[in-house]
Amino acid sequence: MKKDWKQKVDRWLAGDLDVMAHITDGAEVRDVPRQERKENARAAQERVLETAGAKRVISAERKGFYTMYNVIAVISCITLIGVLLFTVANLPRYGEENPRTVEVVSRYVEKGLEETGAVNIVSGMILDYRAFDTLGESHVLFTALLCVMILLRRDKKNEAMAPAGARALGTDAYYNIAKDPIMRTVGAFLLPSIFLYGIYILLNGQNSPGGGFSGGAVMGAGLIIFASAYGFGTVDRFFTERASRIITFVSLAFYSFAKGYVFFTGANGLDNHIPKGTPGAILSGGMILPLDIAVGMVVACTMYGFYSLFKRGSIGHD
Repeated sequence: MKKDWKQKVDRWLAGDLDVMAHITDGAEVRDVPRQERKENARAAQERVLETAGAKRVISAERKGFYTMYNVIAVISCITLIGVLLFTVANLPRYGEENPRTVEVVSRYVEKGLEETGAVNIVSGMILDYRAFDTLGESHVLFTALLCVMILLRRDKKNEAMAPAGARALGTDAYYNIAKDPIMRTVGAFLLPSIFLYGIYILLNGQNSPGGGFSGGAVMGAGLIIFASAYGFGTVDRFFTERASRIITFVSLAFYSFAKGYVFFTGANGLDNHIPKGTPGAILSGGMILPLDIAVGMVVACTMYGFYSLFKRGSIGHD
């Protein structure tokens, strides 16, 4: 024992042993020789240098990215400003007639009834002359519904991860007013008129103010009132999430294929063989009536889908 102690003292005096440095390996404690300590220190220093080098590389890459991002943003803004200023400079002065605008408006007013078969020139313009734009607007509604569904949809996974208080607060029973007798009584009187008026607007858009967007909005409001008065369970009997997806998909697909056919025939100077009907009748306007119905279904599903997702986290139970 004394011999071991004396050897440690001699090694410490020679600089080969640091009595404060030791490594614990389970229950065994051993002294660290000077050479091993130097190697450990050197390895630790190399690791620090490698880490610092990696951080410098990441910092340089990040700085280069932000610099390039700012340069591209400035160039894009300058280009956009130049294009807008050039466009404004070429606009007619205030009070002067724009021949191109007058030509387009005159074409709509003078040839709209003949070319579209719709008494309502606005519907003829939206669903015939500018039907491609309306198709994009319908897809925007569908995309918005998908985004809200991704963010707010409740399923087994996120319900299990949510706190118990949040799950209780988010249940439909907490907000349920379907048992309110006033809501049920008012709903019984108003809902038939609302749905009937929505269908009228939807089917008569080619002859009077209305059409797919306004008619779909009225029908979507009717579904919301129906769910508020009689509960989501009643609506789920005929309008589920699967039904909403099918209606939206079929409506958008029909719109795309129908107008694609009309665009193809029109661009090639061919007759599309779609009768325009008698102006003023319900079955008139060529493809305007079925396109109004398609747009109205998308709008109604989107409105009710937003309401249902925000209130209970799902459109309907299949």
